This record gives sequence, C-alpha cells and structure tokens, in this order.
Amino acid sequence: MAELRPIHQRSSVTSFLRKIKAHTPDSAQLLGLLALFIFASILIILTGLTVTATILGFIFFMPLILVSSPVWFPVGTVLFVTIAGFLSACSFGAVAVAGLSWTYRYFNGMLPAGSDKDANVRRRIYNTNTYVKHYAMEYGVKMIA
Repeated sequence: MAELRPIHQRSSVTSFLRKIKAHTPDSAQLLGLLALFIFASILIILTGLTVTATILGFIFFMPLILVSSPVWFPVGTVLFVTIAGFLSACSFGAVAVAGLSWTYRYFNGMLPAGSDKDANVRRRIYNTNTYVKHYAMEYGVKMIA
C-alpha cells in the first residue's frame, strides 16, 4: 500500500501538468500579450506626461491667467455667441434645404423613401376612425333600446 500512494501522487501530478500544458498559450498569443503590455505601458507613460505638463502649465501660466482674466470673460462670451449663432444659422439652413428638397421631390412625383408608409398610416387611421364611428353608433342604438 505504501508503494501505491507515490504512484497515485505521481499520476495526479502528471495529469495536472498535462492540464497546464493544454492551457498554455501559443507563441502568437504570447506576442499579442507582449504587444498589449508594451502599448499599455506607452499609453500610461504618455498619460503621466500629459498630466504633468498640464499641471506645470497651470503653475507657470496662472499669473498670466489671473492678470488677464477680466478680458477673458467678455471675449469668451462674444466668441460663444458668435459661434453658436453661426452654427444655428448653418443648421437651420441645412434643415430648410432638406425640407425644400423633400417637398420639391414629393410634388414632382419623385417619392422619397418612406412615402408609401405615409399612405398606409393614413389609410389605417381612416379605417380605425370608421370602425370606431360604426361601433359607437351600434353601441348608442343598443343603449337606447
């Protein structure tokens, strides 16, 4: 019996080693993991450098920012209103062009995509209204009788 125990332990160790070998990554997976580690390290270093440069920039330029701050708010307000107005005008113009284009194509018979669904919806609404009207008339007749 004493001899069986080491053999049993040896077989369990070899089966465990076989399971480990079955799950070991191949060379392509190891290269991918290495590339991932390298790129992640580079990105972490660049993030640290960016944060450091930002903090140093605030430290060095804070006196200039504080001295010129009375000018920044009016300039920022004017720039914001100007840019917002320009973008609003451009977007309203784009919406107007799209709407006019759709209307022109619709009235010239070049039906845009989805116009057949419009007719189907209109017909379903009409049929539903007719059904409700007839149902209400029948219900009213039953209520009277």
